[in-house]
Amino acid sequence: MESKEFKFKGVVVNGFVMLFIVLALCVVSLAGIVYGIIQLDETDGSCGGWLLAGSIVLLICDIICMCSFLQLEPNEARVITWFGKYSGTFSETGFYWINPFYGTKKVSLRARNLDAEPIKVNDKTGNPVMIGLVLVWKLQDTYKALFEVDTQTMAAVPNAVGADTKGLMKALESFVRVQSDAALRQVAGQYAYDDEDGKSGEPTLRSSADEINEQLEQKLDERLALAGIEVVEARINYLAYAPEIAAVMLRRQQADAIIQAREKIVEGAVSMVKMALDKLSDENIVELDDDKKAAMVSNLLVVLCGDDNAQPVVNTGTLNH
Repeated sequence: MESKEFKFKGVVVNGFVMLFIVLALCVVSLAGIVYGIIQLDETDGSCGGWLLAGSIVLLICDIICMCSFLQLEPNEARVITWFGKYSGTFSETGFYWINPFYGTKKVSLRARNLDAEPIKVNDKTGNPVMIGLVLVWKLQDTYKALFEVDTQTMAAVPNAVGADTKGLMKALESFVRVQSDAALRQVAGQYAYDDEDGKSGEPTLRSSADEINEQLEQKLDERLALAGIEVVEARINYLAYAPEIAAVMLRRQQADAIIQAREKIVEGAVSMVKMALDKLSDENIVELDDDKKAAMVSNLLVVLCGDDNAQPVVNTGTLNH
């Protein structure tokens, strides 16, 4: 979507120069009022009346001019309107004065954090999982933020939008929170929590954090561009099975871990038995027939694969009477 934001091109005066002029006019108008009142006491007070009226008008104009000073800090801006029509965005840091009939709305361009509470979603396989995200965002397009999204009615105090940045930014935070929830649900539903059989090779929420975060950032960019918001960073900061299936999935993971451990143990035990048989045969320590080899293999596998320590039995031979 093409940006409609542009820089304010109206007359902007240095605030300190204009402050000196306003104060000087204030002194002049007050002096004129006092002198006009004195002139009214004289016989012909027509000149005093005109002077008094002119000084009062000058004082009123001076007071109006006092209400149009702008003070901008770094990463702040003012959206300026002329009786409802957008006239541009002013973002120069410093102290300035503009036409008092311009309307101004103050906005913040600073980065903000959103630490979303974990929500329950169904992953690709239908398992309920709890997932949360942390988002860093900032306002990029002031026109879209104020005029493309209804921030006026979303704010807790609608009249405060423009007079104070807090109302506007709270409204934008609400918009970001809702869109982040929708984007997170969309991304989480495209991936499984984990590779259950370990052979599919597909990316999962648990093992492909970089890819998931990239997808999440892309979806958020698409959704938040409407409000002129730029996503600086988005990443998943919480991931777990939902409580109703957490215990079952934990037992399943434990079973998978036990099976993998047993496979390693058996693989190592077979290798050790083979090494023992080869060693006995190569060094001619003892001659074993097939039955004795089978018995030895069985005993060694029991010892090496058993959970408990083996209790050796020493065979000292047979006694002949």
